[in-house]
Amino acid sequence: MESGTGMPPGDRPAAGVHRDRWGVPHLWADTVDELARWQGRVTATDRAWQLEVERWRAEGRLAAHIGPAALDWDRFVRRARLDDTARRCFDRLAPATRRWVTAYADGVNAGLATGAAAAPEFAATGSAPGRWRPWTPLGVFLVQHILFGTFPQKLWHAHVAATLGPAARDLFAVEGPGGSGSNAWALPADPVTGRAPVIAGDPHRLLELPGIYQQIRLACPEFDVVGLAFPGVPGLPHFGHAGDVAWAVTNAMADYQDLYREQLRRDGDLVLVRDADGWVPAHRHDERIEVRGGATETVEVIETPRGPVIDHDRHTGDALSLRTPARVTESLGFDALLPLLRARTADDVADALRGWVEPVNSVLVADRHGAVHQLVAGLVPHRDDGCRREPVPGWDPRYRWRGDYAAAKPVAVGEPAVCANDRRDDVAELGVDFAPPHRARRIRELLADGVAAPDVHTDTQLGSVVLRGLLDRLDPGPLSGPARLLRDRLTGWDGRMEADSIDAGAFAAWRAALVRHLSAHPALGPLHAPGGYDPLFAPWTDPLARIGHAVEGVVAGLPRLGGAVEPLAAAALEEVAAGDPPGPWGRRHLLHPLHLGVSEAVTDRVAAMRDGTDLGGDTHCVLSTSSVPGVSDACWRGPVARYVWDLTDRSASRWIVPFGVSGRPDDPHFADQLPLWATGELIPVGTDWRGLTRAPRDEDRVTYQEKIPGFGELTLTVVDPAAHAALLHGWVTEPRASFWGMGSYTVEEVREIYAYVDGLGTHHAYLIGLDGTPVGLFQTYQPEADPVGERYRVRPGDIGMHLLLAPGRRPPRGLTDAIGPALARFLFRDPSRLRIVVEPDVRNRFALRRLEREGFTFADEIDMPDKRAQLAFFTRERFEADHPVPA
Repeated sequence: MESGTGMPPGDRPAAGVHRDRWGVPHLWADTVDELARWQGRVTATDRAWQLEVERWRAEGRLAAHIGPAALDWDRFVRRARLDDTARRCFDRLAPATRRWVTAYADGVNAGLATGAAAAPEFAATGSAPGRWRPWTPLGVFLVQHILFGTFPQKLWHAHVAATLGPAARDLFAVEGPGGSGSNAWALPADPVTGRAPVIAGDPHRLLELPGIYQQIRLACPEFDVVGLAFPGVPGLPHFGHAGDVAWAVTNAMADYQDLYREQLRRDGDLVLVRDADGWVPAHRHDERIEVRGGATETVEVIETPRGPVIDHDRHTGDALSLRTPARVTESLGFDALLPLLRARTADDVADALRGWVEPVNSVLVADRHGAVHQLVAGLVPHRDDGCRREPVPGWDPRYRWRGDYAAAKPVAVGEPAVCANDRRDDVAELGVDFAPPHRARRIRELLADGVAAPDVHTDTQLGSVVLRGLLDRLDPGPLSGPARLLRDRLTGWDGRMEADSIDAGAFAAWRAALVRHLSAHPALGPLHAPGGYDPLFAPWTDPLARIGHAVEGVVAGLPRLGGAVEPLAAAALEEVAAGDPPGPWGRRHLLHPLHLGVSEAVTDRVAAMRDGTDLGGDTHCVLSTSSVPGVSDACWRGPVARYVWDLTDRSASRWIVPFGVSGRPDDPHFADQLPLWATGELIPVGTDWRGLTRAPRDEDRVTYQEKIPGFGELTLTVVDPAAHAALLHGWVTEPRASFWGMGSYTVEEVREIYAYVDGLGTHHAYLIGLDGTPVGLFQTYQPEADPVGERYRVRPGDIGMHLLLAPGRRPPRGLTDAIGPALARFLFRDPSRLRIVVEPDVRNRFALRRLEREGFTFADEIDMPDKRAQLAFFTRERFEADHPVPA
């Protein structure tokens, strides 16, 4: 099925998760909401730790789990009111989109326990998975992009203007450390060969482990789309191939975030802010940030008419508020995501993205009919140009947003189109800082020569001309013999940043030395004055790093500040020539994935990657593997995916990610794509369902297994309502199961009941198996979401359970007593669970005797809607005392 339509029901794949040889999940469901639940569930199964970290980041609760190192981030998130913005944006969604996003969050909740049980980071930090709320996916998306925009650049611009003068800002007018180096290109159809268009590219972002993008396929009767998803976010916002149409994005480099200087005044608990017409009240409240291993911190949250106060300028005393389209319009544009999945033509994609808000993206889209369009998706406010440079006075009406927004219309493309964060006609008026034109120009050259996409992706030709020009004009006469030889080598070098190139390594060593000499030059010395902003923004405001990022601009502009560059270049040559040989570039340019080093199992894997993965490319290559010259040559940002979307035959499309589909270090798909990614290879997308392996309902749906001596292997398998309805019906309608309360139910009614349970995040049902044979039904629930929670005081850590051993068969003698401890071990493997709650019918003497025998403490009798019940509890302490872990 290529277009997602026209598949006869009898040919449809089974609902659930299917995997290819790389572990990529291919999901099929009968409805879009069910599909969203599956996407959430499989993501939680594969990447539970990553998802919970992103939720904690979105809520400003990361420090509670990893300690004081996360405090700067948590303060910023609380002050910026990201969680509140996510909730407001969720509330404004269309009903169908709200239901779809909620289904995704429900799926995450359904899969977190299974995923967390296999993720070592939870145990290492003493953490347990929590609950995703319906708006959490929007918060996760905000977290990924709040520093992706332009406002941190404005802090640096303000610092440069204050220390070197406003004219010096131009020296640093290049892509910043929080931006992207993404490439995307579209080849139009070839009427001679009949080839349909091709879209290819590679987004460049921080190389986080697990990766920021998740390879996935989403299919239902309405559509069938493969693409790259954000873990924690439903759908495929950025890169997708729906059979008849495909799309890709790059950062448009638009300026859509503003910083305002605010003057605040206090009157008791009231905070007043200066406005155009005088002093007006500002919103204010306090929030408490818990810190693992430290004292709880209180943070003050203030919001002015411009936006939330995110920082204070330590030099002027002004507060700094942040204004973003998402907070102003109370929309991220998520109503575009379902129409995007349903798109069949390039026009459909353009129509879907008309409602997109932020981040602002350049979009390339093509369809099988030959249409190729280029457009800008997102909102850019109309306001005074002063807002684009640095923080502006919030009380000056000149800098108000004028309430209308710019959004470019799609433009048909008849020749190869290239987007590489460069300044183009469609985006030139939307931003200030664009990437240099090197990458875009080089991609056009390669495409004109007929170079295949994988070779375009991995092209290592250095686009820099300023630094090589500096070497060319440098007078070799005053240099020492070794420095002259080094200069001669570098001026004769072919300029390719290949991993095994000795000359590329020498060039990088000279460049790093040059950056350090530039940083120490008296003309740039004022930049090293203490900054006035929060340490969180240090990557954008550290002088050495910023000179390294903008070394070409600084070299070209230093004479304007009264400095000579040639002596610094010569000194850098002498320094490198006198030191140890730099070695090949790849040995300096090692992969440096970012991760939270909380688990030895993951840290050991990362250490091996950092020591063993040599990389070619450089910031100004098409293979934009970035480092910070003068600080480190390690690669911390680069292609987080590569893709080639073939519109002639989707099954011929190819892709790759840096690591793998799983976030679990013991999973074979944790980093199985890394060797191929490092060498520029791609793997098949694969769309034939017959070539996939079906995982029956949530990775075999077996969520727990344990050897019980004398009885065999016990398993807990998530109930499949359709597949297990007849079996369960036979059990619950047996006279011996009368206390289960379903004696008169039909098979269909049993299926409906467990389908409902399967859709809940608070209740779960499992088949108990013994050596592969079903022997019982086990159900768990969160008491606060159940009628029993209305009849006793629920404590944090309570978990409820029901047990039905198959009444139609005679269990082996002693099995009942053996199963109880196994079920308790299953429940207590989650460290947040502290007490098991049960409420059997008071007439069920067999169950009461069993509970007493197992050590439950009986409490009150309670009246439930369908029975008089005996409330009983079993604590973790009692269980661990009765069942100590062997030394």
